[in-house]
Amino acid sequence: MKTIISLISILTFFQMSHAQVRDTNGKFYKTFSVRNQIWFAENLSVDKFRNGDTIPESKNSEDWLKARENAQPAWCYYNYNSKNGRQYGKLYNWYAVNDPRGLAPEGWHIPSSAEWDSLVTYLGGMDIAGTKMKAKNGWKNNGNGTNNSGFSGLPGSYCGENGTFNFLGQFAIFWTATESEIEDAFSCNLTYVNGNVYKDIFLKGEGLSVRCIKD
Repeated sequence: MKTIISLISILTFFQMSHAQVRDTNGKFYKTFSVRNQIWFAENLSVDKFRNGDTIPESKNSEDWLKARENAQPAWCYYNYNSKNGRQYGKLYNWYAVNDPRGLAPEGWHIPSSAEWDSLVTYLGGMDIAGTKMKAKNGWKNNGNGTNNSGFSGLPGSYCGENGTFNFLGQFAIFWTATESEIEDAFSCNLTYVNGNVYKDIFLKGEGLSVRCIKD
């Protein structure tokens, strides 16, 4: 009986869903749910805002720097190589995340720092949630997770403020919608080193991965 009750509790806690959501480009995303939250199970890869306006692509470091200097929305692929986008999605600066035209599809939004905190708490806290959020493969030095949550986190790393790249395979770094100071905003990070989740601050001109949460 205890085993049955335990299984029921687990199923109630992690209510995975394979429902799909379509973005403004027509791409479909898998989703998953944990308690009262429904999340994308993939990184966002849209190149249009919700109203149909194009989000400028940075194809080199000069483009990326120009977007930062003008505080304008931009996205890029890791190393400006579209092949990386197939696995990791697009990297966005925070100006795209915060744009009033809406980066997320209709009915969805970019999660706040508090919403990320809730997800991590639901998954057992910052010391263990990362293991449940990381994909079962793709991480450097066998730093893979169990993906028990359905989050399917992959180590797509980031684009620096100067338009250069480092640490592919080592970190998954996601924007929150929560500003820290005038020049930076909070992020939620996973690492190949352990199963922890880390909160950090990145400059708004840097490029991070993006997940969406249902309104």
